Amino acid sequence: MQLIVDMPESAFATLHQAPREFAREMRIAAAVKWYELGRFSQGRAAEIAGLTRAGFIDALSR
Repeated sequence: MQLIVDMPESAFATLHQAPREFAREMRIAAAVKWYELGRFSQGRAAEIAGLTRAGFIDALSR
């Protein structure tokens, strides 16, 4: 499924990222937050983030 989100261009400029990189980071940040809140298991959060479980654990440490 694809989700379209309107973002101001300044968001990309502030982080010095292309839209695709920004979207990837946003996915990871959302998955980390939902995991932190106990809404998703580690495995499901990793899937949402588009990472392996090991990659997700690395993202948690960042």
